[in-house]
Amino acid sequence: MTRNPQLASWLVARRGEIDRALAERLGPAAPRAGADETEVLRRFRSYAALALQRGVAAQPALDGLRANEKRVSALLEAWSAAAREVAGHAAPGLEEALTPLLISFHASLRTTGAGRRKRGAPRTRRAVSAAIDRVADAFLAVDAESGDVVDANPAAGALLGVARDALLGVDALSFVPHEQRGSWWTELDAVTEASEPRRFRGALRDARGTEIPVDCTVTRFSTRSRTLALIVARPGT
Repeated sequence: MTRNPQLASWLVARRGEIDRALAERLGPAAPRAGADETEVLRRFRSYAALALQRGVAAQPALDGLRANEKRVSALLEAWSAAAREVAGHAAPGLEEALTPLLISFHASLRTTGAGRRKRGAPRTRRAVSAAIDRVADAFLAVDAESGDVVDANPAAGALLGVARDALLGVDALSFVPHEQRGSWWTELDAVTEASEPRRFRGALRDARGTEIPVDCTVTRFSTRSRTLALIVARPGT
């Protein structure tokens, strides 16, 4: 790779601006301070800056990290987009320099075990996931106890203004207007106690803060380890 100490210094000097652009881009889906995914982003920035400084990409240091691989991949792409936004007219050159480093970093995440992922999902489960991905309405599988998103389809990401995988592990109610969170929790609690689906009208708020009226259907899905609230949300009028 080509040595570029100026760009390396730029990445370090502009890290605060890039982080703010990332937070604005992701809204509630932005990584939390102290989380493994936040540390992964910090290590990528250090890895990229050192590689550009020396002109050689060493093996990334990923020891001790156990982040969700899908979410981390989405966050890295969002970080790259935020960096290009901050770079302005210099964005094409920045993208050219970062792309091979992102590819290398992704490969290291997969091979070192720093990224958690489910392997060898049964064929039936893969077929169900593929069917959900084709649904036009937003779909969110939410842990009924923690409120965290454990699965989502592309339509949910499009509705909320972030990549689908960036939603994984995020508190679903962080995308609900504050004054409606109590009623949403009531619906999630109720569905865990009943077998019948529940229907209600509410609102979501996307990553940019725009409020979106939605008609929702919530269904319970229980496993041995946890109960999920399966939410299908259709934009209302």
